[in-house]
Amino acid sequence: MALQDFSEMTGGDPSLLRQVELIVLDGHRRLYVAKGKHWSEPIAYHWLHYEDAQPVARLAEGLRRLLRQGIKVDADAVDKACAEGRRRGFSY
Repeated sequence: MALQDFSEMTGGDPSLLRQVELIVLDGHRRLYVAKGKHWSEPIAYHWLHYEDAQPVARLAEGLRRLLRQGIKVDADAVDKACAEGRRRGFSY
């Protein structure tokens, strides 16, 4: 998915990219809350190194890091994003 046409991920409301962002942001927020740390979206985006030119790769790496730390993600949201990605022809 990280190597496929980025413009295909930005259509829709919410876009597939935003759906995946929200999954990762929610996991990051729960990690910070569990550690008693202050959380904000800018902190999460900094943690993701989201200034990188490959945001999908950053989201995938962020999700892997969260899962390694035992953070549970919203399975329904993941299933929905995956189904939308498959519908649009993305491979994982």
